[in-house]
Amino acid sequence: MKIGTPLSPGATRVMLLGAGELGKEVIIALQRLGVEVIAVDRYPNAPGHQVAHRAHVIDMTDPRAVRAVVEEERPHLVVPEIEAIATEVLAAIERDGLAEVIPTARAVQLTMNREGIRRLAAEELELRTSRYAFAESLIELKSAIDGAIGYPCVVKPVMSSSGKGQSVVNDPREVAAAWDYAMSAGRVAKSRVIVEEMITFDYEVTLLTVRAVGDSGQVETFFCEPIGHVQIKGDYVESWQPQYMSPKALAKAREIAGKITANLGGRGVFGVELFVKGDEVWFSEVSPRPHDTGMVTMASQVLNEFELHARAILGLPVSTALLAPGASAVVYGQLTETAIAFEGIDEALRIAGVDLRLFGKPESFERRRMGVVLARADNVPQARERAKQAAAKIRPVSGEIPMSDLGA
Repeated sequence: MKIGTPLSPGATRVMLLGAGELGKEVIIALQRLGVEVIAVDRYPNAPGHQVAHRAHVIDMTDPRAVRAVVEEERPHLVVPEIEAIATEVLAAIERDGLAEVIPTARAVQLTMNREGIRRLAAEELELRTSRYAFAESLIELKSAIDGAIGYPCVVKPVMSSSGKGQSVVNDPREVAAAWDYAMSAGRVAKSRVIVEEMITFDYEVTLLTVRAVGDSGQVETFFCEPIGHVQIKGDYVESWQPQYMSPKALAKAREIAGKITANLGGRGVFGVELFVKGDEVWFSEVSPRPHDTGMVTMASQVLNEFELHARAILGLPVSTALLAPGASAVVYGQLTETAIAFEGIDEALRIAGVDLRLFGKPESFERRRMGVVLARADNVPQARERAKQAAAKIRPVSGEIPMSDLGA
């Protein structure tokens, strides 16, 4: 594998479509390997824009805009880092030989649509999933719940991200509100919804699965240690690694993750989400990119998920070795502000084993993820306690920081 020098005629160029906090870390990992990186997002000064060699602001759901920026920059690799992208143009870019899409255009198309990935998993690969149905109207949704699914259940738009539009429905009186919420949060107007049986699981895990070139010279599958996490309204607030699983459950989880990622193909990190009860495992979802719950790997692994993704897409060797038990806790904006600052950082960083990533998002609102606390310890409970304790000390505040406050 040859990597050219950035900003030279022989540069190895990678374009990220999506430059949020996850994309920012991928960009940093790529730049440490000498790659020239172009960051694209829907708004200016996104976190990844702040560290990339060049930045573009476009509507990534507009296929003409995506095609134009690829033709202008001529990257070798195009790396989608969010779901809200005109995926049909990625297939054309791949087909026309303009760039290699990571992991593949097909994988991106399938996984951005819950209907596509659920049908692949359950109907083609015959992986175990919860019972599910799709609905195009409130009447169809009610019929599906009353018929095959039952209460309680979960309603989601087929196309959304980070838990947006997701509701738990406990009885018939809540169905209409769940439908309206799903319609308001889907990435496509008048989209369908998926309604899923509510599984009574012991815990859920993210199994980071890496498809990378191995010692054989061929693409092989590597697994990180399982990551446990807590979600509220479909959005992760806390994660830790490793999550203990019985040997049978772990073997089954790896079997499921291996099958789904092999079918999707390509190279890179996949975040495979699974429900676990005892030795039983159900497939939930998969993202063909680093996963938000996987930010814990910045504390817990020798190579974090972003370094693994960078290495894998470039065809370089990887290691999924665990460094130490770790945990992460999200720092939310809590305020709606166009200028945001943070207090208590010094107090948080005085806690043993704690580190912090503030993402640099230019605008804050109450439930926007603005940063993440990372903690390392001798065991998971201790790491979780350190992360939560440190996150509680960080206080978002309005306005600018006077120069006199810096270094005080």
